[in-house]
Amino acid sequence: MDIDQARTFLEIVRSGSLVAAAERLFVSQTAVTARVQRLEQQLGCQLFVRGRSGASLTPDGEAFVSYASQLVQTWEAARRELPLPRGCQQMLHVGGEVSLGNPMMLGWVIALHRELHGYAIRSEVSDGDALLRKVEMGLLDAALVYQPSYGPGLQVEQLMEEKLIRIRRVDRPEPYVYIDWGDAFRRQHDAALPECAQAALSFNLGPLALQFILDQGGSGYFRTRVVQAYLDSGVFERVPQAPEFTYPTYLVYSRERDSAALQQACATLRRLVAADQSDWSQRWDPAI
Repeated sequence: MDIDQARTFLEIVRSGSLVAAAERLFVSQTAVTARVQRLEQQLGCQLFVRGRSGASLTPDGEAFVSYASQLVQTWEAARRELPLPRGCQQMLHVGGEVSLGNPMMLGWVIALHRELHGYAIRSEVSDGDALLRKVEMGLLDAALVYQPSYGPGLQVEQLMEEKLIRIRRVDRPEPYVYIDWGDAFRRQHDAALPECAQAALSFNLGPLALQFILDQGGSGYFRTRVVQAYLDSGVFERVPQAPEFTYPTYLVYSRERDSAALQQACATLRRLVAADQSDWSQRWDPAI
């Protein structure tokens, strides 16, 4: 099969009909029909049920959606990254969750750029599930996540053990701000603090919530490294008798893609974590 067949299949799934898919792909309906027929012949199964209302997936078609998506994503990644930049013989692709972008990912990429000569470095910041899927697909060499998956062939290593602690601005302790730290945190949070389960104000990005509380006041749960500078300066204080939650950071990579360069990259990351000299405060205004 070719990539055009996979793209056509996914466009039919999105649009719900062969006619609409043809319009979006700027090809004839005959071309779309021919691509689907060739794809079904190659797979040996029927992917769609055609009717007056459009095209619906068969059970085999539903199973093929993830494979088609992976094919297209892999092809697009290859097109973006090849040919290698001049002077580079290899490439290392690393990722991390948004809240780890600064300083952890930034410090790691700076060190890799300095130490891995002859390597092109690609870095990506995204949500944990997307990063883990890309590690499994081979689109990422390694990823920093909070909630790892333990699939076959995946190496999972805990890098840091942190806590989520509740802090408040000393002069303006209200309102309570809920920060979405993932499903596990939500379950524990709602069980321990049922009165805060339906907060009127919430964020799914820690740095944004932090800036809100710095600017407007309030309280919320943050990683200890992030708020320590504000606690030391007296801007924040811990909320007395508030429950605390563990929030470790993990390094995940595929053992099938293991290499000397990847092991060197992992060793560099461990060294940076052990030194822990970075500014984790995530402040937008350095004067704060």
